[in-house]
Amino acid sequence: MGGKKKKQDKVKEKNASAKSGKKQDGKKAGKNDAPARYQKTFHLLSQSMTEQLEHGRQVSNLAYEIGRELKLSDEKCRQLIIAGFFHDIGKTELANETEVRQQSMVVEEMNSIRLHPEKGFEILKRHGFEDEICLSVLYHHENCDGSGYPFNLEGSSIPLGACILRVCDVFCALVSSRPYRAAFSPETAIEMMIEEIRYYHVGVFLALQRVLHRESDGKIRLPEISKEVKGVWKTL
Repeated sequence: MGGKKKKQDKVKEKNASAKSGKKQDGKKAGKNDAPARYQKTFHLLSQSMTEQLEHGRQVSNLAYEIGRELKLSDEKCRQLIIAGFFHDIGKTELANETEVRQQSMVVEEMNSIRLHPEKGFEILKRHGFEDEICLSVLYHHENCDGSGYPFNLEGSSIPLGACILRVCDVFCALVSSRPYRAAFSPETAIEMMIEEIRYYHVGVFLALQRVLHRESDGKIRLPEISKEVKGVWKTL
């Protein structure tokens, strides 16, 4: 019981921290200075592996398309582009990546790896990103059945942005090669996700499927990168 209370307190603390909208210099971050806040942050990902950067681009673009499919506002879709691009940025502050790549899948379950959402939240907060972006990154490994991390949130307590990043992260990871396995086909990836549907926001998962099935030939494909997404990337 004490552990659960501790986690609940930490969630409240993170939410309050994000919503404070404070930048490093203590000034409140406003929407009008968004471009300035995003300038020169691209180097944060350049410290990581090329594969991580490509994964971030895939998640970013797919999250944007799901946002559009769900008819979210242009502002929400823009935030999804940024949150998707930087969702794994916390890994840049973790232990030597070369060693991590050489080990087995078990490493992804280690406590050090499970810290990356919180690390990512802290990095983006330091650089003045909006609270919606920071919280989407913080909670992007939470599962709707409460089995995720870092806070075991469940159902409606998980922000929609984080639920979108969750399905995008999983699908893009499954269809990409990893040091410990080959890439799965898009069809197999969807089947695997359906088997674990309890993890995902059902409305978001259905939107994912609609986005992936847009082609008239019926094949499952990641969407082309749109000019809107590329435009936001240029500001990072």
